[in-house]
Amino acid sequence: MPDKPALDQTFSPAERDAVYRVIFERRDMRHFAGGTVAPELMRRLLTAAHHAPSVGFMQPWRFLRVASPALRCKLHALVEQERLLTARALGEREEAFMRLKVEGVNDAAEVWVVALADGRERHVFGRRTLPQMDLASTACAIQNLWLAARAEGLGMGWVSLFDPMAVARLLGMPDGADPIALLCIGPVYDFYEEPMLQRQRWASRCALDEVLFEDAWDQPLG
Repeated sequence: MPDKPALDQTFSPAERDAVYRVIFERRDMRHFAGGTVAPELMRRLLTAAHHAPSVGFMQPWRFLRVASPALRCKLHALVEQERLLTARALGEREEAFMRLKVEGVNDAAEVWVVALADGRERHVFGRRTLPQMDLASTACAIQNLWLAARAEGLGMGWVSLFDPMAVARLLGMPDGADPIALLCIGPVYDFYEEPMLQRQRWASRCALDEVLFEDAWDQPLG
């Protein structure tokens, strides 16, 4: 018997355009306008994150809200410590780096720490040769949250300037739990027209064709 024809499950043009718009207008935000995020809205964003794909359906992500102002200040101190160390490691670009605003921990309405859960080693499906797929899966959850936040008119910034062990100790994480992101979320004055690091001429997006190969590494896509 002939195969059953596939149903057309394409989104409407307006729905499709909205998906591409949120992808292209998402920005890694550093400048926040304070304010608040309603609990029901924050839960919508976290629900979007929790519906990310995960290898072996392991769902390795954990989200910890930093509600205490004192705790937020301690997190900011850890970020500042790493910012200075990163600047020194950059050598001749140290001064240029120090002029960049790299986080909004003290300014954003919400700060959430994203961590890889302890006990991940029991998940073997899809990870026997690629154990880093727990990190890849959690990055998908963060991207889901990011896109949902942009669609809701909220900015989000991913801060990775910190010592994971220091953050884990500060937040009382169990052995094996690894923090990978501080997420600053909240109202912003405006979204950058282009990525901030590109606007500051720190780096620029490479051409798509530079990352597309076919059949062998560095063989251009035909």
